[in-house]
Amino acid sequence: MGCMKATVFKSMLMALTWMLLGGGCATPPAPQTQATESFVSIKPQQGWADAILYFVLIDRYVDLDLTNDYQVDRAGKGTFHGGDLPGLQAHLDELADLGVTAIWINPVVKNIDHYVDEVGFPDWAYHGYWADDFTRLDRRFGTEQELREFVTAAHRRGIKVLLDVVYNHAGYGSSYATRPDADRWVRTGRKGNPCGEDDVTMCVAGLPDFKTEDPYVADYLMHAHLGRAKRMALDGFRLDTVKHVSHAFWQQHRRRCRQELGGDFFLLGEVWGGDEEVLDPWFENDELDAGFDFSFQGNVLSFVQGRGRTIAFSRYLERRHRVRTGHLLAQFLSSHDVPGALYQLKGNKDLFKLCAVLQFASLGIPVIYYGEEVGRLGGAWPDNRSDMPWNGRDILPGKGLPRDEDMRSFYKHLISIRRGHSALRHGAYRALATEGDLLVYARDDGKETVVVAVNRGSSAATMSVPLQSAWKGGGVRDALCDSMVSVEEGNLQVNVPARQARIYVWDQGGGDQP
Repeated sequence: MGCMKATVFKSMLMALTWMLLGGGCATPPAPQTQATESFVSIKPQQGWADAILYFVLIDRYVDLDLTNDYQVDRAGKGTFHGGDLPGLQAHLDELADLGVTAIWINPVVKNIDHYVDEVGFPDWAYHGYWADDFTRLDRRFGTEQELREFVTAAHRRGIKVLLDVVYNHAGYGSSYATRPDADRWVRTGRKGNPCGEDDVTMCVAGLPDFKTEDPYVADYLMHAHLGRAKRMALDGFRLDTVKHVSHAFWQQHRRRCRQELGGDFFLLGEVWGGDEEVLDPWFENDELDAGFDFSFQGNVLSFVQGRGRTIAFSRYLERRHRVRTGHLLAQFLSSHDVPGALYQLKGNKDLFKLCAVLQFASLGIPVIYYGEEVGRLGGAWPDNRSDMPWNGRDILPGKGLPRDEDMRSFYKHLISIRRGHSALRHGAYRALATEGDLLVYARDDGKETVVVAVNRGSSAATMSVPLQSAWKGGGVRDALCDSMVSVEEGNLQVNVPARQARIYVWDQGGGDQP
C-alpha cells in the first residue's frame, strides 16, 4: 500500500512540476520502470507485400509509465488515457505471437497542450495529429530514448516500425499559428492569410495549413521528420493527408528519403477515398510505395451482409489487381477515422470473420486496427478510438474491458495461413463460382494455387469445382479447419456451412514461409 501511495505521489509531483514549467517545455526525468522482454520473435517479412501491419493508437494501448500521465482522464472520450511507448514495448510479444510483421504507430511529436471544445466534449490531442513542435516528442507518449528502445525491441523480434507523420497541418492554436511570423508558415484563415478552396491550400477541418510550397517550410518539416527517422532507425512512414500536399513536394520528399534513409525506406500514404485508380497519380511518379484502399471496407461489408450480387463483388476483388506494378494497396476493416467493421455488423462475429478471411485472402497489405483481433467493438467516432481490451489482466487503461480470445486465435490462424502460402500474398485472381451466396476463387502465383470459398448465405452451400492443375497427384486440405477434403473424379467437393469460409490448399509441401 505504501509503494502505491509513493508512486501516485511521485506522479502528481512530476505532473505539477511539468505544468509549472509550461506543460511540456521541460522534459521530466526518465521513468524508472523498465519493460521486461521475453523475445518472442517471428520470421521477418521478405518484402512489404508480405507484411501483416498492426496500427496502434499509443495512448489507448498500455500505460506503463505513470510519471508521464499528464492531463490524463481515463473516463473521458476525448481525453488522454495514459498509454505510452514503454507500455507498447512491454507488450510486443503479444503482437509477435499474433504474427504481426510491422507496427504503425500514431505521430509522437509534441502536441498542443489544450483541448478543443467544439464537438460537445473536451477533445485533446491524444491521437498525436495536432502538432505543436515537430522537433520534439510528446512526453505523454515517451522520450526519444524510449522510441529508440521501442524500435530496437521490435526489430529484435523481426517486426518493422512505421511512424505516422504529418506534413499538411499543425494543431489548433499551435506555436506555428501563433508565432510572430505565423503567416509565413501556415494558412490560418485569418484576415490577410486566407485558406484556399483546393485540396492543397485548404485548411483541413480548420487546422493551420502548412505552406509546403515555401522551400524553407518544406525543408524544416522534412528535416524534422527524416532526421528522427534516421536517429530512430525507422523502417518507413505512414503519411497523413497526402492529397492535401502537392505532388512536387512528395516527389522531393521521395528523393530525400532515398538519399538520407536508403532505398528500402517505405512510404504508405493516406489519400482519402483511395483505391487502385485514385492512388495511381501518386504511384505513377513513384511518390509512394503503397496507399490505403478505402474501397475495401465498404465492399466487403456489403457483400457479407447480402447486398449486391456475388459476381459484382468478385469483379471488385479482381479489379484491385490492376494496381500499378511495384506498388501496393493496404486494406483495412476498421480505423481511427471510420466506424469499425464489427460495429457496423452490429456485433455479428460470424460475418466479421468472413470479412477477415477476405481481407487476408486478398491482394495487398492487411491492416489490423488495434483490438479488432480480440473483438473490440469500437463504434462511431470517438468510440472507434476506445481502449485496448485486457479483460482481467492488470493493465491500464483497458483493464476489465472484455476481449474475445477465440477471435484472437482465429486471427492468429488466418495470419499463419497467409504467411504460409505465397499465392495469398502475390497470386493472381481467378473466379471459380460467383452464383448465389457462394463465392469461390483461386489465387495463383506460379508456385502454388490456393482456393478460397466464402458462403455469406444463411444455409450451407455445396458445389463441385474442377481440381486445380497444381494439385494433381496430391490430396487437398482445408487450411482454415485443418482437415482433408473430398476429391471425386478430378473435382474438389466444396461444402461450406452457412456464413463460414474455407481455404483449400494442396496438402503436400504446404506452401512457403516468408
